[in-house]
Amino acid sequence: MAIPESRRLSFDEVPVVDVGPLMEGEQHQPTIDEIRSACRDVGFLYVQSHGVAQSTIDSLLAAAREFFQQPMEEKMRVALNERMRGYLPLYYRSYEGEERAATSHQEGFWIGHDRPMDARSPLDGPNVWPDGFPELKRAMHAYFDEIDPLRLTLQRAFSVALDLEPDTFDNVFDRSLSRLKLNHYPPQYDEVTENNIGVVPHSDSGGFTILWQDENGGLEIQSKSGVWVGAPPIPDTMVVNLGQIMQMWTNGEFSATPHRVINRHGADRYSIPLFVNPNSDTVIRALTAPFDSFEPFEYGEYQRRSWQRSFPVANIP
Repeated sequence: MAIPESRRLSFDEVPVVDVGPLMEGEQHQPTIDEIRSACRDVGFLYVQSHGVAQSTIDSLLAAAREFFQQPMEEKMRVALNERMRGYLPLYYRSYEGEERAATSHQEGFWIGHDRPMDARSPLDGPNVWPDGFPELKRAMHAYFDEIDPLRLTLQRAFSVALDLEPDTFDNVFDRSLSRLKLNHYPPQYDEVTENNIGVVPHSDSGGFTILWQDENGGLEIQSKSGVWVGAPPIPDTMVVNLGQIMQMWTNGEFSATPHRVINRHGADRYSIPLFVNPNSDTVIRALTAPFDSFEPFEYGEYQRRSWQRSFPVANIP
């Protein structure tokens, strides 16, 4: 039996928040209150006035289509490496949750911040780029730069929403392990089990994620009652969801909500997530009471183990 389609989302279930005042530098309390409620009750929100030009998105989308249309042999010349940069092949295998094997009907292309190789931070290093696709590199860099003010605005908004100083996270993300990724989902007509869909149910491992999705949709989130709810694209918005690290920082006050993707629409689906991850050497500990709820740990090693499970094709040592 195919996976039942989720009910259509009514927009009061995943809030739509206009972050324009915050982007302009105003500490607008009504907006902060909306973000706090969304983080507590849903773990997802749509944001308006995100500051990324449509022309920037269109250029990146065109470059992504050109790259993903290439033969597999060509794409595998820049196969995903042990620093999580490069091409993630279609139908890759992963392990989510209790070591459950799954196949994702998705391919991707990953970049991070270009840095020198460093034995102390093995996930750092240079990006890899396919020969003959200069527009892909230019467009990804342009998008990465243009979305950064939104990233900074959100991390400061989360701080204020937690009654912390606005700059609490500034030195946590200043040499981040963040990754920008292009996603391509071919149409899927045989979604039989949750182990064989666009992206299997999971919650992101880092701080938070900022997602642009095309008009086809396919993103579904799991409600507090366990019901899968469609999160359709809303024009001129980005989707923001919280990761496991944010849930840990807040002792569960902010929620890393499980989500999945099923491309049921008979057309190629594209999305662009920015995974906002802390610095490799950041020590993760509770930032709200109780402060001793878990043993502190270093983020880089935690992320390395998480990517090992989710992307064994990268051969991360």
